[in-house]
Amino acid sequence: MGMIKAGSFRCLLMLTVCPLAVGAGSIPALAQSTTPAASSTAPADTTASSTAQAKHHAHKPVPHKTAHMRHHAAAGAGIGAMAASPAAASLGGSNASSTGIRTSPGAPDAGMATPAAADAGETVIVTGTRSLNKKARDSTSPIDVITNAALTRTGQPNLADQLSRTDPSVSILAMGQDTEALTSSIRLRGLNPNDVLVLIDGKRRHETSNIAADAGPDQGSTPVDIDMIPAAAIDHIEVLRDGAAAQYGSDAIAGVVNIIMKKGDSGGSASAFTGADAYNGDGWTYQLNADQGFSFGRDGYVHLGGALYHADSFVAPATDDRAAADNFPGNSNKILGVPEQTRETLSIDFGETLLPDLFGGVQGYGLITYGHRHAESYENYRTPGTLPEVWPNGFSPLETDEENDYAATLGVKADDFFGFHVDLSTTYGADQTNIGNKNTANVSLYQNGDPAYGLPAGFTPTTVLAQSQRNSQWTNNLDFTRPFTMWNTPMTLAFGAEERSEEYELGAGEPASYVLGGTQGFGGLLPANAGNFSRNVWATYLDYDVHPIRHLDIDIAGRFEHYTDFGNTWDGKISSRYDFTKWLAVRGTISNGTRAPTLAEENYSALNVSPTGASGILGVNSQAAASIGATPLKPERSTNASAGIVLQPLPNLSITTDVYQINIRDRIVGSLNVPGQTAITAIEETGATLAPNLTPSDVYANYFTNGASTRTQGLDINANYFTDFRNRNLGTVTWTAGIDLNRTRIHHVATDASGQSVLNAQGIAYLTTASPRSKIVLNAFWKIQKFDVDLRQTRYGQTTDEETYQDLAPASLQYSTTQFAQFVNTPVWVTDLEVGYQINKRLHIAIGGDDLFNERPRRLPADQAYLNVQYYDNVVSGAPITGGFYYGRLNVTW
Repeated sequence: MGMIKAGSFRCLLMLTVCPLAVGAGSIPALAQSTTPAASSTAPADTTASSTAQAKHHAHKPVPHKTAHMRHHAAAGAGIGAMAASPAAASLGGSNASSTGIRTSPGAPDAGMATPAAADAGETVIVTGTRSLNKKARDSTSPIDVITNAALTRTGQPNLADQLSRTDPSVSILAMGQDTEALTSSIRLRGLNPNDVLVLIDGKRRHETSNIAADAGPDQGSTPVDIDMIPAAAIDHIEVLRDGAAAQYGSDAIAGVVNIIMKKGDSGGSASAFTGADAYNGDGWTYQLNADQGFSFGRDGYVHLGGALYHADSFVAPATDDRAAADNFPGNSNKILGVPEQTRETLSIDFGETLLPDLFGGVQGYGLITYGHRHAESYENYRTPGTLPEVWPNGFSPLETDEENDYAATLGVKADDFFGFHVDLSTTYGADQTNIGNKNTANVSLYQNGDPAYGLPAGFTPTTVLAQSQRNSQWTNNLDFTRPFTMWNTPMTLAFGAEERSEEYELGAGEPASYVLGGTQGFGGLLPANAGNFSRNVWATYLDYDVHPIRHLDIDIAGRFEHYTDFGNTWDGKISSRYDFTKWLAVRGTISNGTRAPTLAEENYSALNVSPTGASGILGVNSQAAASIGATPLKPERSTNASAGIVLQPLPNLSITTDVYQINIRDRIVGSLNVPGQTAITAIEETGATLAPNLTPSDVYANYFTNGASTRTQGLDINANYFTDFRNRNLGTVTWTAGIDLNRTRIHHVATDASGQSVLNAQGIAYLTTASPRSKIVLNAFWKIQKFDVDLRQTRYGQTTDEETYQDLAPASLQYSTTQFAQFVNTPVWVTDLEVGYQINKRLHIAIGGDDLFNERPRRLPADQAYLNVQYYDNVVSGAPITGGFYYGRLNVTW
């Protein structure tokens, strides 16, 4: 379904799966009410089915909202609908509290209409505020609330893709390069994934260990891999589109994505999904999802969720330009595509009131997640002449990822700890990846052997471990919150502290993976570059929310952090909102933020070996990197400003408009590639020995650096309109529109120790024009009797890149680092359609097509397409390269 905006999308948008209650802190979760968007789908018995019977720790039920409540004005920061609907319920929804208070879902009936009720702007939010009872309709910052049902209706099995399809401010790469293709990542407002903070139920989530090492707009990122969370266990997602470093700490420069898990103590759902690329005939995908709630003890709950996902490789057809001369089939090169992947994920969410008579009730809660991934990604085809003794017909190396991702949160909280709501928690999470090669060979080792390692000539492994990586994070939080009234003025005071330990480990590959130039496809990590790196972070914050006059809300936050490797940082934020009437409000924010370099950005190094060349990224703190101009990294520092208007000119129409500006100093980027003999010398200084048959102009090295200062300016417009035809044969339609206009400009480019610019025209383009200048998402969700139809039009705006001249270009231009070909990806409209049918109150089926008309990006000219195979610009975040995908889905709820 379309994207959802917090002030502009009050009670409908994305009709959620079943009644949803969202609580903040340990206050009682609010009972969820139906909305106009659900009026043709909600059950007839609104008391039993369309309200969530939220429970407080003392077992005091919260009265449900009746279906006859007035439709409130969406004065807030817009929110997606969290309404009950039988079709949505089939998609696996449940009630949820974001911090462990259990709620009990009702059982929806099918196909029954109910009058409009209170809008979802009444739902309590937990992102972007420390207040215990802040509602979405009153938010001072733009927040998108995207329901499980809306995500599911995108027809995308991966969460990163679902977010990109529903929220225009979220983007992903068309295709990752090398190991980057093995991990999902998201960008917010066109900024690097490292500038997006991801929370799970309000707790900081650990990052992946798999760094995006290759040149491009995501270079250096180790994002949170949100695909490692089982989709069935997710209730909804809150996306804060505002700088929030003062509230949550480092990484929140572009905004915050807070994933709220299901916490129902009964009921469950399951779904089966399958599909394939309709035009290519490959990329076959299937996914099985399930979740189930259980109750125990006094008021305890356990909610389990799990998913099994598999996707075959998608390969865009191409003819390798070497085929005729080297006598091999032209379609042998399969690098342009999406990796094969198998993924299993599991989550266990639980909680119970432990001491009901102490401090207003002491409650325990926790969340455990686990994910395993096996992925394989094609690299460029090696011709039959590369090593005919082992591969007489040539070979396609496969980069492989064997990954385990796990996390656990345990916490206790109380409602009345000497007047304060208190929350004490500890979270440990880690991601371990083993990067390997299959169908590979170390050509120089086979030809010459390496006596130093006891490796004889005439031998090469074809499967090898190239490197291991581990990223772990242990975070401890203590938070206090207290609403109170002084001088007849309502206020909320929040303060707390955080301690975080971070550790990054790099493990060397097997010797055959790195000696004499290493294995084809991905050279192994040398022992000299392996190591264990760590730091500690201590933080404290203060947040004060006050209503000095009736219609004015002011929120002031400040945060102090100490990094053991970078020293101290101070971040602040002030937000305000004024409601002129019930249908008109204005809001604004100004803040500053700091993002410390990740341990991976400081210490990662790697070597990639191509058929004729090699590329090395050197650890910025190493002597090898210093020899080509590297200097120690500094933190990124940002200043954010935004202003918005919230309107509801008609009872069923809501509109929000927000403008923003994000200035970032000392952005961490990949440096200019240093080519030729200088690169060869630097790489060899790491201890690597390159193969003798390389072309010097095809060998280059770089490092991470504070390369640029940028200014990102943008405009978000979101509109929501609900049509009730008041006719059973016509049903209802929810119309939504979202527009993100975004532009980044360079204000300063840094120089290295030798006075050379660290960015060329290509590097500047990665920062400024690789994300679409605009993205539009238009959505209509039509519910008519037992049928539902979801139609979405997405327009990806123009991107511009500076392309490297490749092997078919004139010799004077090949692989040049100073002369580039400007390439413009023109705007593309992509159409998605899903049609569903409610068989009965438990079963729902749907069929659909993503990119229905097989729209793809423009193809690169032959002289810019490496080997005439990589003919898409895969670093941009626009239309997908995979084209049309058709699928079917069966949903069961109980």
